[in-house]
Amino acid sequence: MTSTSGAALPSGQDLDNAIAEGRRAYQLDRAHVFHSWSAQAQINPMTILAAEGSYVWDGDGNKLLDFSSQLVNTNIGHQHPKVVAAIAEQAAKLCTVAPQYVNAARSECARLVAERTPGDLNHVFFTNAGADAVEHAVRMARLHTGRYKVLARYRGYHGGTDTAVNLTGDPRRFASDRGAAGVVHFNGPFLYRSSFYAETPEQESQRALEYLDRLVQMEGPDTIAAIILESVPGTAGIMVPPPGYMAGVREICDRHGIMFIADEVMAGFGRTGKWFAIDNFNVVPDLITFAKGINSGYVPLGGVALSDAIYKTFADRPYPGGLTYSGHPLATAAAVATINAMEDEGMVTNAARIGEQVLGPGLAELATRHPSVGEVRGLGVFWAIELVTNGETREPLAPYGGTSPAMNAVVAACKAGGMLPFANYNRIHAVPPCNVSDDEVAEGLRILDDALTVADGYTV
Repeated sequence: MTSTSGAALPSGQDLDNAIAEGRRAYQLDRAHVFHSWSAQAQINPMTILAAEGSYVWDGDGNKLLDFSSQLVNTNIGHQHPKVVAAIAEQAAKLCTVAPQYVNAARSECARLVAERTPGDLNHVFFTNAGADAVEHAVRMARLHTGRYKVLARYRGYHGGTDTAVNLTGDPRRFASDRGAAGVVHFNGPFLYRSSFYAETPEQESQRALEYLDRLVQMEGPDTIAAIILESVPGTAGIMVPPPGYMAGVREICDRHGIMFIADEVMAGFGRTGKWFAIDNFNVVPDLITFAKGINSGYVPLGGVALSDAIYKTFADRPYPGGLTYSGHPLATAAAVATINAMEDEGMVTNAARIGEQVLGPGLAELATRHPSVGEVRGLGVFWAIELVTNGETREPLAPYGGTSPAMNAVVAACKAGGMLPFANYNRIHAVPPCNVSDDEVAEGLRILDDALTVADGYTV
């Protein structure tokens, strides 16, 4: 590992004591913690001793550049002092309050979100995370329209709870998919692995929309409550929609009275160089789901922003849903501090600049030198590196829904070089914080360069 083992931890923490505490934490974890999405006896989870800015320290005290932003949620990096202070200040004032009562943190957070949502999405229902935001957005759409079906694309992810996991279009839903939950999946645009035999972005957009329009007709437009799409699909591959696609989905929804739900749980709050990724396409959805980046994941929080029309449905009719921790003061205080810090420090603008001038061009240059790179794609600080064994056949370096010794070697090379990567199937995602510096991106590109050399060894 090129990072310095034994390097001092941030905030003056004692390294030896931290390592000892980390080892005890690991033992207790293996004895008692049940991990998500994992075969429990087969995992060896990394211990994190500390984190600061764009870096974390592992259980041995090694400093790693966090190019994963954890689960693509630490949009302002780790331990931002303004947000840490806001949480402490709120804790001293009011730790918790039931959701039926007004509290200042929730009210201000709602105002700040509504200021940034497009169109007339002026009302906010707070949840605990992204999955329950999706659950409630779908419930709102169904009650508003009086319809039940929801259309969701393959290669999409919407959460691990009951409705959300059935909406999910990747293999994580398979074990929980009943095939009869009012969900219809469809193929969305993805030119590199086109389902529509397209050769240009324009063809991909047109053919994907024609296919979706036919599907709506075959399913019965009057039975469909909503179409849900990640504005830019995240875990599934960061496939930026081609020109005209999102506007075309909006037109199909308008024509049939279908609600358009934009899932911004991963792509929102600066990640694509806009406050919301949907703003890249000049489209206004009926509902937006959000979580993760709203407070950099410091305290669990999610929510639904809804249009005036949907709000009016429940103006004199009770909305049948709620959560004990809806608009929790600690979470919303963290969100207020996060949004203000992002605004004051120009983080959204920085994310756009990094993508256009530093990270995007840097990844494109790596692609020219590494035969294992089939494609790089993204916006802002939201990029995917598609790894293949053969550039002509586009055979992935790991199968869809699985991994491979080749991908394991690439991930290991990233960690050995001093980077914590985000890996999914045959891809490495380059997703640093929105306030990442040019020098930190350059460091990440150097580590990726070495790791891709390992990947090149598996090409044919």
